[in-house]
Amino acid sequence: MMSVEEAKRLLSYKKVGVLPKNESENSLVLYVFRHGQSEDNANFIFSGWRESKLTEIGIKQVEVLAEKLKSKKIDFLISSPQVRAIETMKIVISKNKLAQRLEIHLDDRIKERSYTKRAQNGESLEDVIKRVTSFCDDLVKQMKESGMNVAVSCHGNSMRGFRKYFEGLSIEQTCEVETPLGQDYASYVVE
Repeated sequence: MMSVEEAKRLLSYKKVGVLPKNESENSLVLYVFRHGQSEDNANFIFSGWRESKLTEIGIKQVEVLAEKLKSKKIDFLISSPQVRAIETMKIVISKNKLAQRLEIHLDDRIKERSYTKRAQNGESLEDVIKRVTSFCDDLVKQMKESGMNVAVSCHGNSMRGFRKYFEGLSIEQTCEVETPLGQDYASYVVE
């Protein structure tokens, strides 16, 4: 019988890549990040649309992220309506003097995938990518019209949608990318 530690090593096989940092003081910038470790992440449970709060480790991960984003010019905040993403955004902006008083806007299109496989009432990764693409189309237009830098707090599968949209990844590449829990962000210039 496999020990818990052996099982954790087996389930932790995914390699997390470096997130792109495309930033400019003279252009609009989008900052996107994944929530910190949730209770379900710690227990190797796919949360989907279930609610799962951040763990103590998750909070520490997001505090690392908050340090990285504390001096960024952020004018507008958007989060998935799921508690782990909202908690992450609140911690991130707590250290950013420009952003800490901003309202957090919620959008269902950047929620996590509802099931690990397409099932009745479930979603495929392609479904998530479609709703994230719709969100990104609207967001880019809004950023250009308003001239605002935006921060977005979301999930592993919705991050895949952002990366496909802004990095031009193929569906195969999109399936392969892994995003760290909390701790880091991707940034994209919007022109």
